[in-house]
Amino acid sequence: MLGLAKRIGAKFLLTSTSEVYGDPLEHPQKETYWGHVNPIGVRSCYDEGKRTAETLTMDYHRGAGVEVRIARIFNTYGPRMCLDDGRVVSNFVSQAIRKQPMSVYGDGKQTRSFQYVSDLVDGLVALMEGEHVGPFNLGNPGEFTMLELAEVVKETIDPSATIEFKPNTDDDPHKRKPDISKAKELLNWEPKISLREGLPLMVKEAQSLLHPQGRRIPDDFFSIQEAYVPKASQHSF
Repeated sequence: MLGLAKRIGAKFLLTSTSEVYGDPLEHPQKETYWGHVNPIGVRSCYDEGKRTAETLTMDYHRGAGVEVRIARIFNTYGPRMCLDDGRVVSNFVSQAIRKQPMSVYGDGKQTRSFQYVSDLVDGLVALMEGEHVGPFNLGNPGEFTMLELAEVVKETIDPSATIEFKPNTDDDPHKRKPDISKAKELLNWEPKISLREGLPLMVKEAQSLLHPQGRRIPDDFFSIQEAYVPKASQHSF
């Protein structure tokens, strides 16, 4: 893609990730922080893949004059998410709607920051229309522990929902919160929608998927659906 952008003179957007910071020793994370990443850990294919993508993007910018923009996206949620994609918001929402215990890994004190999808889109548009390369943190600095997130999901969906604690995964970041000072100053951007405002919008659509006309889709519906979708079509989702 960078080669194509070089050949046709296109502006190139890299949607990177907060995972480039790994399990950060700096909190909140600024774009100047180089990260704390295990290069051979279970998460390294994602962490190092995005870090390498940023390296290549800047090399093409410096060496070939490609006009690039880099966004480091923090946890984002909203309608049209795959409800079984393994992300914590979609996991909690789908489990609560299905009357299953919400899976909390470790002690649940890990923190994350959650931005609504329309805020992210506004940030990406501002980045592409501006003159600054980045990288820019695009995320909501509101910080929640996993247990606090579970409580917000319970308030939104079902106060009787329960929590099931499970062993934590390796290299799970303990804290994650963006410093968005750079985006506020140079892009005139900051998120507008809080978690308690945005989550009901996602939940409404999720409930319509899991309860069409009052009939509950089986728990294994999405895995069955994926198994029967032609592979050529899966890549267009």
